[in-house]
Amino acid sequence: MMPQIFPLAIYGLIGAFVMFSVLWVIAVTRKDAGVVDVGWTCGVGVMAICMALLGEGWVPRRVLVGLLGGAWSFRLAAYILFDRVLTDEEDGRYRRMREYWGDKANFYFYFFFTSQSLLVVLFALPFVPIAAARHPSIRPWDVLGALVWLVAIFGEWVADRQLARFRSNPANKGRTCREGLWRYSRHPNYFFEWMHWWAYVVLAVGLGGWWLTLVGPVLMFIFLMRLTGIPYTEKQALASRGDDYLEYQRTTSMFIPLPPRRK
Repeated sequence: MMPQIFPLAIYGLIGAFVMFSVLWVIAVTRKDAGVVDVGWTCGVGVMAICMALLGEGWVPRRVLVGLLGGAWSFRLAAYILFDRVLTDEEDGRYRRMREYWGDKANFYFYFFFTSQSLLVVLFALPFVPIAAARHPSIRPWDVLGALVWLVAIFGEWVADRQLARFRSNPANKGRTCREGLWRYSRHPNYFFEWMHWWAYVVLAVGLGGWWLTLVGPVLMFIFLMRLTGIPYTEKQALASRGDDYLEYQRTTSMFIPLPPRRK
């Protein structure tokens, strides 16, 4: 299995670099860097399908991992495209970056876009041991992994729908969503996205190279908790919603859905 990783990673890196270069041109034209998120999601999904097609493992398991990775990618990319990119204004994270970089924003954005190529390859690693496993039967771990995937994708879809419905009501402008899953976590969509990556860890239990699947949940946790996820989102929420969001922080779990705390 290990010798297969290097050539696939190189081809994936080159393909992703070209894709992000094209997306950068689109971002410069539209003055909206949000397309980078669509590219990242689609890139990982394409890599999952390629792993399934080119892997040497048991065919039904390769089909399973290709379907799971591809379906996750399609759903998330479509959501980002219609909810964030095809809107009237650029995502707040990228607006702040644009303001910080000033006149050189497009120049720095090019390096930001193309650096995502490495992330596409890293997040594709969890699919490798599953697509390469030759175990010729469905195991309990395969069923459990698929169930974890279903719960995670459904949870993220529900959280996205609840937030979109809340935002669509003009009366909620300037208010914080506390409906449904958002009553129990300030970022239920992030939690279920992170949970989704554990599905591949479960699928790989007992298989050679299973440790590669840990790259997904570990990297996603770092990005969500320390880099581009929760820190930027909460900073923007505090700036736009002030005391209402501060109260939300006091009473609601940041990540893992838990019963609300008393005021």
